[in-house]
Amino acid sequence: MTTNPCKITFNPKKHPEIYLNQNDNLSEHLTVKNSPVLFGCRTGICGTCLVSIKGDIPPPNEEEKEILEIFAPGNHQARLACQIQLTNDIEISLIET
Repeated sequence: MTTNPCKITFNPKKHPEIYLNQNDNLSEHLTVKNSPVLFGCRTGICGTCLVSIKGDIPPPNEEEKEILEIFAPGNHQARLACQIQLTNDIEISLIET
């Protein structure tokens, strides 16, 4: 079964959009050259890759929810880019902490 690639766009649009397959790990494909997102631990505990997401993706797991409550309390669009399961097109914006 073939799946359509997911389009990832960035706001502001200083970086080109990229296309990844569903369920690809963002942190393995985003670099300084193609994304404004910085990554630290890549395991979901440091908060370095905190972003705001527009688009339909699965909700965060319990561990990610705990970190989001520390770094972005009450922000329901906040996610850790290293933990996102790609299922659809998304737009990524940085969150200033």
